[in-house]
Amino acid sequence: MTAPAASTPLTTAAVDIPAPSKPTVWRKLKRNPSVIVGAAIVLVMIFIGLIAPLIATNDPSAINPAARNRLPMAESSYRLDDGTRKTMLHYMGTDTLGRDVYSRVIYGAQVSIFIGVTVAFFSVVIGLIIGMLAGYFRWLDGIIMRIMDGLMAIPAILLAIALVSLSRAGVLTVIVAIMVPEIPRVVRLVRSVVLSVREEPYVEAAITVGTPTLPLLIRHILPNTIAPLLVQGTFICASAILVEAILSFLGIGIPPEIPTWGNIMAEGRQVFRLFPHNILYPGIFLALTVLAVNMLGDGLRDTLDPKMEKRG
Repeated sequence: MTAPAASTPLTTAAVDIPAPSKPTVWRKLKRNPSVIVGAAIVLVMIFIGLIAPLIATNDPSAINPAARNRLPMAESSYRLDDGTRKTMLHYMGTDTLGRDVYSRVIYGAQVSIFIGVTVAFFSVVIGLIIGMLAGYFRWLDGIIMRIMDGLMAIPAILLAIALVSLSRAGVLTVIVAIMVPEIPRVVRLVRSVVLSVREEPYVEAAITVGTPTLPLLIRHILPNTIAPLLVQGTFICASAILVEAILSFLGIGIPPEIPTWGNIMAEGRQVFRLFPHNILYPGIFLALTVLAVNMLGDGLRDTLDPKMEKRG
């Protein structure tokens, strides 16, 4: 009898099964309707502000008493220096001084959006630096956070009014007055992120091997704060535009000769019942811009926050 042939082992070829690809952040953003709609409206408003000298029909500060309180789509005529008369169509009517509301609203986009973006940028930058110092250095934490708690104890609008009242009204004064109440909120956000990241093993390992403090903060801690700061920055921008409008409406913000949505509405409140267009059109632009910035912030939060992603 012949011995049975030895069974040859079966060999299986290793097959690489590709892992399911996770959508990138950019793809997630493009799929979020809040981001798309909000970003589109914000970009349109910024574009309108940039090309305001090209699309405005008149000087926003030009006074024409003969064309006071004209309704939308009304015409007015005025005499040029050479004696000829020119007719102009007022798309959004005129105010109590005969100034073209359309031109003032278009130019107002420049100042209002500039203030919102500037306040958001500097609030985030200053709050990021202070928050990282408070979260990383334990001996500074108590001192910094007590100062921040004191600032947050005062209502933001009251603190802004007090700061504006202490100096001459102007764009820089309004920016500083709005920015100061927003910094503590950024500091608390960054501090909470730093306190959680500081306990991670890779950060403790970097500290153990003697990594200097500045490179440690920039390489290991700073990247973890970018996503929440982007979201917080959008909300600060929307809040700054609203607070500027409130200050201007109260008459303590931007001077009247500089058109902003807030002081345009402030000048039109005296004749609101008879000529509501003085408040209606700048109010629409203001509400639409704030709504778009908030939609953009909500979309960024839903996309960049892992907790929101898991909940979805």
